[in-house]
Amino acid sequence: MIGSFDATVSILYVILILAIGLWTGLRHRSASKKTNVASDYFLAGKSLRWPMIGLALFATNISCVHLVSLAQSGFDTGLLNGTFEWMASFTLILLAVFFVPFYIKSGVSTLPDFLEKRYNRASRDWLAFISILSAIIIHISFSLLAGGIVLQTLFGVNMYTSIIIISVITTVYTVVGGLKAVVVTESIQTVVLLSGAVIMSIVAYNKAGGWDSMVHVLQQKNEMSKLSMMRPHGDSSGLPWYAVLLGYPVLGIWYWCADQTIVQRVLGARDENHARVGPLFCGFIKILPVFIFVMPGLFAYALYQTGQLDVHSIKTIVDGKEVVNSKGIYTLMILQLIPKGLAGVLVAALLSGLMSQISGALNSISTMASYDIYKRYKPDANDQELVTAGKIAAGVSFIISLLLLPLLNSYESIFNGLNDIIAHIAPPITCVFLLGVFWGRASAKSAQLTLYIGSAAGVLVFAFSKLMPHSFIGAVPFMMMAFYLFVFCLVLQGALTLAYPATHTAESAKLYWRSPLESLKSPGWYGFGNYKFLSVLLISVMVVLFWIFR
Repeated sequence: MIGSFDATVSILYVILILAIGLWTGLRHRSASKKTNVASDYFLAGKSLRWPMIGLALFATNISCVHLVSLAQSGFDTGLLNGTFEWMASFTLILLAVFFVPFYIKSGVSTLPDFLEKRYNRASRDWLAFISILSAIIIHISFSLLAGGIVLQTLFGVNMYTSIIIISVITTVYTVVGGLKAVVVTESIQTVVLLSGAVIMSIVAYNKAGGWDSMVHVLQQKNEMSKLSMMRPHGDSSGLPWYAVLLGYPVLGIWYWCADQTIVQRVLGARDENHARVGPLFCGFIKILPVFIFVMPGLFAYALYQTGQLDVHSIKTIVDGKEVVNSKGIYTLMILQLIPKGLAGVLVAALLSGLMSQISGALNSISTMASYDIYKRYKPDANDQELVTAGKIAAGVSFIISLLLLPLLNSYESIFNGLNDIIAHIAPPITCVFLLGVFWGRASAKSAQLTLYIGSAAGVLVFAFSKLMPHSFIGAVPFMMMAFYLFVFCLVLQGALTLAYPATHTAESAKLYWRSPLESLKSPGWYGFGNYKFLSVLLISVMVVLFWIFR
């Protein structure tokens, strides 16, 4: 357990974030002269600039799950799962260049709203349901699980007790303050989270004796593959290079371009240029996780092998063998490697990730519940009623997320469990968004049926693979399964479009690209802030990094 001084630092941090969140949200709402109270609450009155958007995107994505699970993956498989972080930069470019113009042009408040404008109401209803469900499972429950594991070890408090305390505090300023409070607190939390991660990286690096010493340990243990991101066919991880290249875009396009929890920060932008540059800024920040989240776990592995990290407390017996339960590796590193006084900063960083993830997800859930569900059945609802409905939805979602924790805790790897679920949710949504934006012939009926059938196929495959893990389907790695389901959905929507041709409305006819190059007609800002220049620069940097760590 951490000392009293470090615990005090952590508690004061939580109180400070609560105060800032409440003050920001209430001040923004009282000072606003706008009559659209709902827009002001859910989308910060469309006032967000690119730095805040980029930081908020990163904070919503990087949670306590990433701090804990990426360190775990670094310990178990080395740099491999860093590919998820770096591949995100390419999908953020897709968001900035191809998707943002339509989101801003159509003036939507939610992505289900966009699907209605491009396709039909049924598509909107289905996406709203799936988006709320995925936000509860992926963005809240997994974050709570990772946070609970850490807090239980650090403070000696029951996992569920610590989770409820932190979550209630986060829920209070999220529900009271709206998106403005969420984004401001996320920006602060991103700085704290990154600072804590950098401290851990430096300490682990120095303790291990530097890069060369760590590599020497890997050579001795015949584990040099841990330094490779692009693994060969048949790799024991189940993630060879082609599985990453084929499967990640399916997960990434849904997550970064079509998930309300993430994209809501972009929808709150003051104009198209800010909405485009914000995600690109986030793309550059996404370079950092490999070095400050994954590599500490790799150094922890070297320290464990040389006896400098005691993992006795997290060893368990599985099938008669003693194995390291690596879920708790980050917590051990805090307790054993971080000097007294700095541990409180690390815990504050963990709490930052946990709180920012929960607040972002709750805000997006409340937005969709209000605009896509409540307003559907009560079209004359005023702004205050919409805000109230959203607050109730956020509270109910929080309770559901708590009930799911025991089930999700059965995964050995938090990170793999998270992506396993996404791999079965994402394919139909990625399909209808891609074809909707790039193929004018994609029809409303085809999108509706693809969402229904594709989602049902994902659920059936997921259930079968868990009930029959040694079957042919159960043996398929989740990234390849995501690709196979996506191809199925592409063929399905293509065939259904032929059977049910598109009939465009005046609005939907403006919401797809006649040519991909059409998206580049907008000149953007001049100089280094131009979205075209930043996109090319980001692609170049990522290609070089992947080549170095191939």
